[in-house]
Amino acid sequence: MPVFGYQGTGTDGKRLRGSIHAESARAGRDSLRQQGVTVTAIRPIDESAQRSWLQYLRQHRARAQWAVAAHELSMLLRTGMGIDEAVDTLADQYRGGLRIALRRIHDDVTAGRSLAESMAMQPHVFDAASVRLAEVGENAGNLDAVLDELAQLKQRIAEFGDKVATALMYPMFLLTFGVAAMIFLMTWVLPPLLENLQETLTQIPWPTRIAQSISTFLVNNGLMLLVVSGALLVIGVWMVSTERGKTWIDRKVLKLPVIGPILIKQNVARIAMVLGMLLRSGIPLRESMQLASRSTRNTSLRRTLAKCVDDLSAGGNVATALQDQGLFPPLAIRVFAVGQESGELDQMLIRLADDYNQQVQRATSRLTTMLEPALILFMAVLVGFLLVATMLPILQAGQVT
Repeated sequence: MPVFGYQGTGTDGKRLRGSIHAESARAGRDSLRQQGVTVTAIRPIDESAQRSWLQYLRQHRARAQWAVAAHELSMLLRTGMGIDEAVDTLADQYRGGLRIALRRIHDDVTAGRSLAESMAMQPHVFDAASVRLAEVGENAGNLDAVLDELAQLKQRIAEFGDKVATALMYPMFLLTFGVAAMIFLMTWVLPPLLENLQETLTQIPWPTRIAQSISTFLVNNGLMLLVVSGALLVIGVWMVSTERGKTWIDRKVLKLPVIGPILIKQNVARIAMVLGMLLRSGIPLRESMQLASRSTRNTSLRRTLAKCVDDLSAGGNVATALQDQGLFPPLAIRVFAVGQESGELDQMLIRLADDYNQQVQRATSRLTTMLEPALILFMAVLVGFLLVATMLPILQAGQVT
């Protein structure tokens, strides 16, 4: 359905701007008039041309807000409100992308569409798991309870977060800033200083000679280093942009020492939580695994789950398929095997997710505790070496004078 941007005034006289799904500009104007909006301008929007970086940020924020909004929508439905009235009430509580999405849902529901159908038309805000759970809730007549489950799922996944990236953020910033500062000193500060000192000293101390060699190499080959760095960056971006390259990188990252096992547990925890919640809502295992695979950005793990789905379709066993792929930890494989046999796979997966989340928290905490002092010590050694390399010839020049 086409999207139209509009400007107008509300019943309270305030100026309003937004967008609406409608068959035509006239239909959009009529729909807005029914909502109490006096339209002053309405025009079609090319959504594909609107995908700027700012819009992506808004969409990311809207996805994050949906976790809270789903719980609030559940509460409104439990008061006896109809879905159209509840969504309209909820839209007034938000701004930005989520408000626009909720307004579109209200228009669609009023026009006779189901909640799940309307959500499916806005994949930039509502993921496939949210759409499927909404469909299950509507079909079973317990949409309020299912939305509450969805809200819990979103909040739990948000709690899991990307702990490895968060733990590495400060050490990487410290390392990047320190190396950049050292390169600046080596290429802009040290060369003129050493040039003046060479006229005074007959023999330069060995720390200064080492620093001078590094400085000379950086100055003489700076352009080449920039070109090589740029080429490596372009190659990296190209590899990430291709499915084969990204899969290769993702698989290698999971095999890194120290960080690899933490990343595997972090991703498996997220997958297990989503899969457990979907199974508890009554969605079949095969479909649940398809939806759960989208909860991880690691393409290697996605392929593993896709292989499991294929094996399930052929009558195979999930645990066997996971073991053959060689990425999932033995504990997770055992949980799948026992859970399928006992019929309690959903509960066991949720407990596995909680356990792995705690393990990831402890591991990232230890990693940060080790990395920060090591980097500080490394930077102290670099600064100390540069200080010695700079001060020794100055002191010797003073003695000569």
